[in-house]
Amino acid sequence: MRKLKLQMQMSLDGYVARPNGELDWMTWDQDDKLIQFINSLIDSSDTILLGRKMTDGFVSHWENVVKNKPDSPFAKQMVDIPKVVFTKTLDKSIWNNTTLAKGNLVEEIANLKKQNGKDIIVYGGAGFVSSLIKEGLIDEYHLFINPTAIGDGMTIFESLGRTQKFSVIQSRFYSNGITVLSCKPCRAFPLPAANFSQPAQRSDNQESRSCPLRAHP
Repeated sequence: MRKLKLQMQMSLDGYVARPNGELDWMTWDQDDKLIQFINSLIDSSDTILLGRKMTDGFVSHWENVVKNKPDSPFAKQMVDIPKVVFTKTLDKSIWNNTTLAKGNLVEEIANLKKQNGKDIIVYGGAGFVSSLIKEGLIDEYHLFINPTAIGDGMTIFESLGRTQKFSVIQSRFYSNGITVLSCKPCRAFPLPAANFSQPAQRSDNQESRSCPLRAHP
């Protein structure tokens, strides 16, 4: 089954954008090793998910990059990869190389994961990613932590409504100051209600699972 991976920039204090969506705080210069890692994420994916609000800016940006720098393989890849836009308001896609997903979020993602192909990647926006997190649909998080605090802004975890533990795939610091934290959510079976009147018993098919501090891929 295909995995859904999140790649997202984040400030040191946990915001993914300023209150009005500004990204002026991001570290834009990237070293070769970070570019290599970014390429590895998109090379292992063949579908991009987008929320409707982010789609217009995302698609037009990369189409303009290809127009002005036709020798940019990454930009061409971002344009060429099929995109699925999640929307409740549009009936027809107005962007190139995109299809619309208008059904139940959980069901739409489940159907995409069942399809043959490489993994699926999502870049935002904040509201759409928050919905994915709330429903437990993201399999891998790749958070690009910038060495900047902005004090206020958009977050992606406030709608979670529960404690979610993660196991760390890797954490890597790059020379431009960005630290990429790659992790995956722990999928634990719920613990049965405690019964203090009976001695504790353990069943082979009903056990707690602890979240390791570090999990190797």
